[in-house]
Amino acid sequence: MTAEIQTVDTVRRPVRGAQSPPMIRDTPPQSSSLTQITVQPTAVVYCEGNFAKIDGKTANGLVRHSEAYRIVSVIDSTHNGDNSGQILDDAINHIPILKDLHDAVTRETSMPDTFIYGMAPSTGRLSTADRGVVLDAIARGMNIVSGLHEYLSDDTEIARAASDRQVTIRDIRKPKLSKDMRLFDGSVADVDALRIAVLGTDCAIGKRTTATVLARTLNAKGIKTVLVGTGQTGLMQGAKYGVAMDAVPPQFCCGELEGAIVAAWEAEQPDVILIEGQGALSHPAFCTSAFILRGSQPDAVILQHAPKRTNRCDFPTMPMPDPASEIALIEAFSDTKVIGVTLNHENMSEAEITDTITAHSEKLGLPVTDALSRPAAHLLAMVAAAYPGLQQGTPVAAI
Repeated sequence: MTAEIQTVDTVRRPVRGAQSPPMIRDTPPQSSSLTQITVQPTAVVYCEGNFAKIDGKTANGLVRHSEAYRIVSVIDSTHNGDNSGQILDDAINHIPILKDLHDAVTRETSMPDTFIYGMAPSTGRLSTADRGVVLDAIARGMNIVSGLHEYLSDDTEIARAASDRQVTIRDIRKPKLSKDMRLFDGSVADVDALRIAVLGTDCAIGKRTTATVLARTLNAKGIKTVLVGTGQTGLMQGAKYGVAMDAVPPQFCCGELEGAIVAAWEAEQPDVILIEGQGALSHPAFCTSAFILRGSQPDAVILQHAPKRTNRCDFPTMPMPDPASEIALIEAFSDTKVIGVTLNHENMSEAEITDTITAHSEKLGLPVTDALSRPAAHLLAMVAAAYPGLQQGTPVAAI
């Protein structure tokens, strides 16, 4: 394998683009047949002490859905021996949780291709202990994928180790040079697809998960849908179009997102384009929701809310907003409408979910559901109620 330190293309990830997973080691020569089989690189996701928690949202997302990598295990010693699906969603899957990297490697018949740093700490930086695990993975010949704000490819020690072992470092949040970035030009108005943004009342609240479930459901009904990623996890999962919004200089945020949406429209001609939200429009620590509304110019918004969350995550003195106030803010800020609310059922019983759906629907006058605990048909009905003219044809491949 040739040594390579990769930087991510923030607009579109074609099959062989910079955001695509690294090539698999020891790939046999291609035959002369026109038929080629694409094999997902295998990956171990590192989430020590944070799986199924807010700071483990990257690992959580990859366990639920990954097109770019085949996740073989999660590392978190606090859940050693457990099943990741059962811990996360009370549903058994094929991905175990193991104590450390040694256990993750030795259980496989061959060395996993990739080590994914599956946490999103508020500092955005690598701890001393985690640095040692990353260096261990490199020494074993594994490619590295990281969504930290601290770019591992710029770290002298880590980059040298990767070069020596001839493995790649994929920094999801490392943007293009500003000279290659795109300014907003209004061309999103020419996109003749229904654009729906999935926003929220807080960060790490389930916006990406809801958008992923909705994209799958629409596609399964023959309504061709493309999901545009706007954060590290969505891009790791394999979003074909997208940009890591919080890594782009503000001047270019709207233009880069617009470019991703235009590229998706021109290449795919979908009926619906879903835009993954980031942060919350009312949250003073983040400005990404504002850029998403400006850059995507959505026809509609679905709002994600966690009823039992009393304060914004990482901000214990900052209370959560009421969904009604967030809806009013969104509709005042942008020429769009909120067509429904989806719940994050953290810390809620089954009875509480049912009661909350009923209460919020009556109070807000909108459809309300939970993308994970309720049938996906409810999410589909939310969109169909707002846009009954959507065509339903032959099912197409999911996102």
